[in-house]
Amino acid sequence: MKPGRLGVYLTAAATVLGVALIPQPSAAAATDCSYTKSGQVPLNDLGTGTYNGLTGGLYPGGSNVRPTAHTNAGVDLAQNQVLPRNASGQVDLVNGKVVLISIGMSNTTQEFQKFIATAKAYANLNDKLVIVDGAQGGKDASTWANPADATWSVLASRLSSAGVTPAQVQAMWLKEQYIGDNLGAFPQGAQNLRDSLAAISRNARAKYPNLALGYVASRIYTYDPARSAGAYQQGWAVKKLIQDQINGASDLTYGAGGVAPWLSWGPYMWADGLGADGVAGGTPGRSDGLEWACSDLESDRVHPSASGEQKVANMVLNQLSTDPTSTPWFNK
Repeated sequence: MKPGRLGVYLTAAATVLGVALIPQPSAAAATDCSYTKSGQVPLNDLGTGTYNGLTGGLYPGGSNVRPTAHTNAGVDLAQNQVLPRNASGQVDLVNGKVVLISIGMSNTTQEFQKFIATAKAYANLNDKLVIVDGAQGGKDASTWANPADATWSVLASRLSSAGVTPAQVQAMWLKEQYIGDNLGAFPQGAQNLRDSLAAISRNARAKYPNLALGYVASRIYTYDPARSAGAYQQGWAVKKLIQDQINGASDLTYGAGGVAPWLSWGPYMWADGLGADGVAGGTPGRSDGLEWACSDLESDRVHPSASGEQKVANMVLNQLSTDPTSTPWFNK
């Protein structure tokens, strides 16, 4: 691909809209930072251990390693299908674009806008890549699961403002939950969210016929104990979604004739606050060192602060710039 102008766009209107829809906590509200740990084990640390009878790990069998066959399928799509395309969707290696979109809620748009800003400074970014934030504050999984909802029209207008078309959308970052992290009883609540995520993925594929790859993220830790269980269990919904596709679920087929994009973790971001000792810089919230401090969240203890947004942006950039299913189109 020939170098050219950096293809990362986020319109001022989209930025204003995304920020305006983010619930803003009262400036006078006191922040309770006492909930430094929940006692729940991150999926990647749980491994073959169980939570309410279900085996942990990010992938089947308690493993944190994506199955080779699934990775190979994603690499094949990345190399042979995710290519610069013109406005009509035809491959154009000279003037075409690859569009990466986000779909989600308020946390998602906050984090993805920070990712866009971070990606602009990434020296190896593909000049054919256009990144568009489609996530919208207050729009939860049930909203996006409706293909006729206005959220999709808003995303369409943002694509237009960025100078790209639906036919050029080929990759997706999806992070969704129900309002209030209210999943209900486990595991049925997680199954319901899995079904909503599957519906969103199918809607996106139907609206963007060249959408080949989807990376599904989990939410970060919350310092609100009333929402803690639902925040943790969201990860189980994502695990179930990806596991079902790997196992050949008929509602998640991908590739030629498929109804959804190929799906993978993108990334798993939940960690148990400050870890077992509840001390910043002490025992981390999970084995790879990730922890979430109260300062990483706004005073509502749910939405990420600037430092929390940057942590997420760094994790997403690290994944997309190193994963073999994304390097062919993300990097130069």
